[in-house]
Amino acid sequence: MRPRCSCSSSCSASGARWKLLAPASGAAPEFWIFPLQALLCAGLLISCWRDYTFGPVRRGGFTVLLALAVFLLWIAPQQFLHFSPRLIGFNPDTLTGSPGFYWATLVLRFVRLVVVVPLVEEIFWRGFLLRYLIAESFETVPFGTFSWLSFSGVTLAFCFSHSRPDWPSALLSGALYNLVAYRTKSLSSCVLAHSLTNIALGVWIVTTKQWGFW
Repeated sequence: MRPRCSCSSSCSASGARWKLLAPASGAAPEFWIFPLQALLCAGLLISCWRDYTFGPVRRGGFTVLLALAVFLLWIAPQQFLHFSPRLIGFNPDTLTGSPGFYWATLVLRFVRLVVVVPLVEEIFWRGFLLRYLIAESFETVPFGTFSWLSFSGVTLAFCFSHSRPDWPSALLSGALYNLVAYRTKSLSSCVLAHSLTNIALGVWIVTTKQWGFW
């Protein structure tokens, strides 16, 4: 029988302490991957900004109402239908012992949620793919042009790009964001709708502590 290492107990204890401290110290991947992703994507957006054509916001009231409708779709299962709360996910409250790190992480999360994600996703889904599925030379297709192939393709792809629990909400959200493109003919309106939805969702997540929606 091999002798047990005399430091094994202390090593195990140290490992256990590290696992407990890792989230609070920001060592866990979810505490730095998303902020880093936000910064990298923001940098790419800025570097390519001149290549995008957003146009003015149109049908502002319609856009705001639809953004609210999408928000309600996302929270309906837990808020109104009494599904189990989604509590497992990035929890910034574990960082309250380090106020600077807490606020920096939370702000970057919101920047990603409210600015980066709406811009990146709307540029891709509505600005590119919704037109590319009509014609390969998508830049010749006016923004907001409808076809059943592009509508269904983008709606389904948008749905399946989310995690499985989110598929029902994501499917309806994708269809409604497509509707914004068709009604407003404005990429800016699509970005605004997506951003307003995410602002409301972010506030709801922090308020209800349902971190699984991050």
